[in-house]
Amino acid sequence: MTPLSLVIIAKNEAHNLPRCLESVPFAAEKLVVENDSSDETVTVAERHGARVVKEKWHGFYAQKKLATELAKNDWILSLDADEALSPELAQEIENILKAGPKASAYALPRKSFHLGRWIKHGGWYPDRQIRLFDRRQANWQGGELHESVRADKVERLKGDLLHWVFKDLSHQVDTNNRYSSLGAEQLRKAGKRFGLFKLLLKPPLKFLETYIWKSGWQDGLPGFVIAVGAAYSMFLKYAKLWEIERFGSNRESNSKDMR
Repeated sequence: MTPLSLVIIAKNEAHNLPRCLESVPFAAEKLVVENDSSDETVTVAERHGARVVKEKWHGFYAQKKLATELAKNDWILSLDADEALSPELAQEIENILKAGPKASAYALPRKSFHLGRWIKHGGWYPDRQIRLFDRRQANWQGGELHESVRADKVERLKGDLLHWVFKDLSHQVDTNNRYSSLGAEQLRKAGKRFGLFKLLLKPPLKFLETYIWKSGWQDGLPGFVIAVGAAYSMFLKYAKLWEIERFGSNRESNSKDMR
């Protein structure tokens, strides 16, 4: 069987880690890269058989890249602490490892739970993510946001990667606020300029994309709430870009504290 390292980056994830770690019983190694937790993250991780490495926060891309490099095995399963393999996906991955992987990476369909239900529309599903890969043939890419794995030969798996995305609406609002700050900073670094037309047009278009074009309405009231949240996050991103251009910003240093 091909040895696999389960790799997780975590801060204050004591409540999520047991579910995540226990969903991959066949991993030859479980590695948690932890940064400055104030809860029992380290204790819980070690109790569930994980090796813990403490590391300061470098940003999502850099942190996941570092965690991949610290693993003992070349085959990596990279999960967030609020994710877990479904039994079907766990069996699928274990079968691949037993037979010997035929691709350099595998994309997993991710299904998210929010507001009391699994969300299946609005662009949230299948939300395929490359999380199982050979680090010798695949690499992390990205910046502060939207980090992803890039590989040449990728196959798709069928079982769902389960994602408990937000604890509640307040968590969703807080996350949208943090991510819109990082998004505005990314726009600035990419040389993008604020425009009133973008501020007025992009948020309603985002709502229409999420709720109408991608059928978010089929998820009931949660689908509507998600679409409004997506539009508001888009509004915040461009409003904050305007704020940066007009008043300056210390977000670059503050982004280190966004975990």
